[in-house]
Amino acid sequence: MNGFYVVFSPFNFMLMVVGILLGVIIGVLPGLGGANGVAILLPLTFSMSPTSAIIMLSCIYWGALFGGAITSILFNIPGEPWSVATTFDGHPMAQKGKADEALTGAFTSSFVGAIVAVIMITFLAPLVAKFALKFGPAEFFAVQFLTFASFIGMGKGSAFKTLASMSLGFALASVGLDTVTGQLRMTFGITELLTGFKFLTAVIGLFGIGEILASMESGLAFSGAHAKLRLNAVLETWKKMPAYYVTFIRSCIVGCWMGVTPGGATPASFMSYGLAKRFSKNGDRFGKGELEGVIAPETAAHAAGTSALLPMLTLGIPGSPTAAVLLGGLLIWGLQPGPLLFIEQPDFVWGLIASMYLGNLVGLVIVLTCVPLFAAILRVPFSIIAPIIMVICAVGAYTINNAMFDVWMMVGFGVIAYAFNKLSYPLPPFVLALVLGDMAESSFRQAMLLSQGSVTIFWSNGLVGFIMTLGLVLLLWPMISWVLDKVRAPKPA
Repeated sequence: MNGFYVVFSPFNFMLMVVGILLGVIIGVLPGLGGANGVAILLPLTFSMSPTSAIIMLSCIYWGALFGGAITSILFNIPGEPWSVATTFDGHPMAQKGKADEALTGAFTSSFVGAIVAVIMITFLAPLVAKFALKFGPAEFFAVQFLTFASFIGMGKGSAFKTLASMSLGFALASVGLDTVTGQLRMTFGITELLTGFKFLTAVIGLFGIGEILASMESGLAFSGAHAKLRLNAVLETWKKMPAYYVTFIRSCIVGCWMGVTPGGATPASFMSYGLAKRFSKNGDRFGKGELEGVIAPETAAHAAGTSALLPMLTLGIPGSPTAAVLLGGLLIWGLQPGPLLFIEQPDFVWGLIASMYLGNLVGLVIVLTCVPLFAAILRVPFSIIAPIIMVICAVGAYTINNAMFDVWMMVGFGVIAYAFNKLSYPLPPFVLALVLGDMAESSFRQAMLLSQGSVTIFWSNGLVGFIMTLGLVLLLWPMISWVLDKVRAPKPA
């Protein structure tokens, strides 16, 4: 209730509405996204209180999650990576003249997925935070190791490429002043690197500039489309949706699980779509314009995107790229994510959680009433939109320290992201290592100092031993599964 009292101040409520409007626009524009939008607009919040800033930034995220469905359904252009699965049935429905039904289904299921995840955060976050108070340096490193290991072992792409991407992130995270010995590392005489790479500069370049370069190369262009949401179509769709309650429950479970573990919204949407197609009695109609094929990925994507904030708030470990950007914002505002945040900053934590409830409700109302306006954005040529986004990125990078060096660094990170994209290297592990690398190194070295150099500290009690062993299993899972496949393989006749 105190959280709702914080949110209902006129200024915070206005920021919530503005954030959702900006987020929907960001979600509609291909080449941007939740993480990109939050990264680019983060410098705007430096003059605000941390509570107001996080409310606005999180609402940009909810708006981006909603906005990605608009372009997927109307134009067959995924505004967000997690909206790809929505195009499979959403666009065929639009071609059949059922765009309003598809959009209503997408927005409503997004709202349901997000609310379920927020309820989970409300009741689980304090428990996880109390549990995490038992953590010391060894336990914190074990959790961070588990996060890195799960990216390597459970990722869909090449484990070697994930490891290479993460290693580059670790290398860049170690640039600057060593907090333990006080020595300079890899600064090469450049005074601007004494404090290391600015996280915001890196994120704006990696997400904003990198995506724009890739989109410009592909010659992205939009075709005009008209969209209207008729009230009777909205009501008719709402009548149909309770019949899909099993799909809702399954998609919420998949989404919440993939959000808390570092899976993310994109794999959650594909997994949920695949499960819905497999278990639905109308599975053969998927891909031809089936409402259930829109409900499943949208519910899972929102549940995953929202629940990713649970480990970020309670353990300081982001479950998604956007959560990683928000984590960087907390550190910039002088807040240390983790269990003590609930004790030291209760207004901040519960204000954020209350804004999740209200933000998603306000977002649902806004997208249901303003779809034609948001769809009209895509009639602006991409050749005009791209330079505007580039200028916003440059201004965002410059305002961090009022230094041109940061703008050039932003361009450099944009080129790295473009190269990653061309060579099919994953970007999330790189961002994760850049954010958590410094913290993981500090935790590891503190644990080593406490144990006088013995790695047995990571198995010194049941909690840290279990987390560390689980991390090793996930790290080596590709090898373990290969051995299991060889053992199970039938012998040739």
